[in-house]
Amino acid sequence: MALHNLMVHNPSLPVAEPPERLCLFRLSAIGDCCHLVPVIRTLQAVWPQTRLTWIIGRTEAALLGDLDGVECITFDKRAGRKALRQQVGPRAFDALLLMQVALRAGWSSTAVRAPLRVGFDRDRSKDLHGLFINRRVAPHPRAHVMDGFFDFIEALGVQQRRLRWDVPVPAEARARAVELIPDDQPTLLISPCSSQRFNNFRNWPADRYATVAAEAVRRHGMRVILTGGPSDEERAYAEAITARAGVPVTDCIGRTSLKELFALLERATVLVSPDSGPAHMAVAAGTPVIGLYATSNPDRTGPYLGREWVVNRYPDAVRAELGKAVGEIAWGRRVRKADAMALIQVNDVLERLATLLQTPVAERLLSPEQSRPEA
Repeated sequence: MALHNLMVHNPSLPVAEPPERLCLFRLSAIGDCCHLVPVIRTLQAVWPQTRLTWIIGRTEAALLGDLDGVECITFDKRAGRKALRQQVGPRAFDALLLMQVALRAGWSSTAVRAPLRVGFDRDRSKDLHGLFINRRVAPHPRAHVMDGFFDFIEALGVQQRRLRWDVPVPAEARARAVELIPDDQPTLLISPCSSQRFNNFRNWPADRYATVAAEAVRRHGMRVILTGGPSDEERAYAEAITARAGVPVTDCIGRTSLKELFALLERATVLVSPDSGPAHMAVAAGTPVIGLYATSNPDRTGPYLGREWVVNRYPDAVRAELGKAVGEIAWGRRVRKADAMALIQVNDVLERLATLLQTPVAERLLSPEQSRPEA
C-alpha cells in the first residue's frame, strides 16, 4: 500500500507500513548534512526496501553525494525551483521530509511531488516554512540538530537510532592521508576557522592555537596538522600559527579536498576546532573533537558524540553579552560579540587534550547518554 493512500484514511502519523519512495530535502551545511547521515543509515536498516533520495547542496555532495544505497540529487539553490524540477523529472515520492526552514529551500522543495510533506514544528519554523508542508513533527524543545532530524523519522514511526556514518572515501584520498599521517604517532588536527559568514564571531585567536600546537608537540610528542579551506582568512591563520608555534606544523589549509580532509580525520587522534563543518566531519570519521564554543550553544550544535571534550564558554558569553542565563534566552541564539571566543583559555584546551589522551580510545566518543560527568 502506498503511503499517500494510507494518509487518506489515517491523517495522523505514524504510518502503518514503510513508504516505497522517500525524499529527504537538506541542502546545507556540511555539519548539518553530516548529522543527517545517521538518520539515513537508520532508515536503511529499518526500511531496507524504501528507496531514498536526498536533495543536497553542491558543496555537501562533494563529501556525501556517493553514500551507498542513496540517490543524491545535487542542487545549487541559486539555480531556482525550475532547475530542480528539471533535475527531479518524473519522480514521485510517497513523502518529502523538508529538513530545512530557509525560504529559498522551502520554495525550491515545491518542485518535489509528494502528497505527504513533513516539516518542523511551529517553534522551529521560520521563513514561511509552514507554507511548504502539510504535517509537522512533534515539538522538541532545546534539541540538538541531529535529534531534530531524527524527529522526522520518529514522526513516521521509526523509533530506532543507528549512529553510523560509513562515508565512502576514495583510495586516492586515503593515500593522501597516509602521506600526511604515515604512522601511529598521535596527531592533532587544527581546523582554526569557521565559515566565512561568521568568522568575526566564531574564530579563536591564532596565537592561542599556536600555543596549543606547541604544547601538543612538547608535552605529548604529537604531530600537528592545520586544515581548512582556501579563504584569505584561513590562509592568514595558517601563516600566523606556523610562525608563532615554534615547532613543526604541517600546513594543509586550502590543500585538501573534502574527501581528503575526511580521510585525514579518520587517521588523526583528535581535532581542535570551533563550531564548524570539520567538527562534525570528525565525529562522522570516528575522531573526537575538542570543540571551542562561546558564540554558539554546544548542546544544540556541538559534536554529537564525545561532547565531554567540548570547551563550553557559551554560558559565560551569554551572561556577559545579554545579562541572562542560557535557559532564559531563545534556543540556538548566537552571541555575536567579537571577543566572545577570547573567553576560552589555552589551559581549557590543554586540559581537555591531556585528559583525552589518557582516556581509552573506545571511550573517547561516547553518546550524550553515556558521557561521564566532568571531574
